[in-house]
Amino acid sequence: MTDDAPTGLAIALEPLVMRVLAGNPSPYTATGTQTYLVGTEDVAVIDPGPDEPAHLAALLAAIGGRPVRAILCTHTHRDHSPAAPALKRATGAPVIGCAPLALDDSGPRADAAFDMAYAPDHVLADGEQLAGQGWTLTAVATPGHTSNHLCFALEESGALFTGDHVMGWSTTVVAPPDGNMADYMASLDKLMGRVQDRIYYPAHGDPVENPHRFVRGLAGHRKQREGQILRLLGERIGTVPAMVERMYVGLDPRLHGAAARSVLAHLLDLETRGRVVPSGDVWALRQQ
Repeated sequence: MTDDAPTGLAIALEPLVMRVLAGNPSPYTATGTQTYLVGTEDVAVIDPGPDEPAHLAALLAAIGGRPVRAILCTHTHRDHSPAAPALKRATGAPVIGCAPLALDDSGPRADAAFDMAYAPDHVLADGEQLAGQGWTLTAVATPGHTSNHLCFALEESGALFTGDHVMGWSTTVVAPPDGNMADYMASLDKLMGRVQDRIYYPAHGDPVENPHRFVRGLAGHRKQREGQILRLLGERIGTVPAMVERMYVGLDPRLHGAAARSVLAHLLDLETRGRVVPSGDVWALRQQ
């Protein structure tokens, strides 16, 4: 991943797409949240990012007085949607995109908490389109990272804006209760079936230039983690903390809580599929 990403500058990625990096680097945002501007004569803004005056000023400079057709949010974590109201006040554009989700989730995370104030003017359904002068964006429902996650496909160029569903620097956090591993894997399968996508522009990390190979790798990684869990259960290692200790050797102890939620997401998926059963805090293979 590029370490010298220029914060606050509008970078042209292709004729219809510009990127502006917010100044919110962290262990869960990489170099920061990437806001995308789509269009030339009029624009859509994808993932306005954190509510920070410097980032809002950078977005307005990049917009340059052009009409803003919509402010689009892939999901409602606090590094993605909070700048939407301020940008709406500055431009008059409606907030469109994912459904609102106000989940009070105080458990250990490796991503941002939810934006409780998010209030869209319109929620896009899967397959619904928004168009401007020379551009068309299609909503692609991709639940898993969050239940309300959307990607946006730019029909004219084959670009897919993937939010946090597919990131260019790290695997996606799938943290219950809202994150769902079965939904996440199904959403990866859905992207595999989209042959029209040429490149992914994630909210964090570099563009993904070979998207189908990349998605296959993500799915393979999750299946490998699932296999590790089943092997540990076969060894009668049945608590989540003990699994984390065996599966994440060398991980910063401060991240063990977040890793535990990923393991739990796998266990809940395996339970739904009839592979494992819980007894209090201890999990075991289901006896056939």
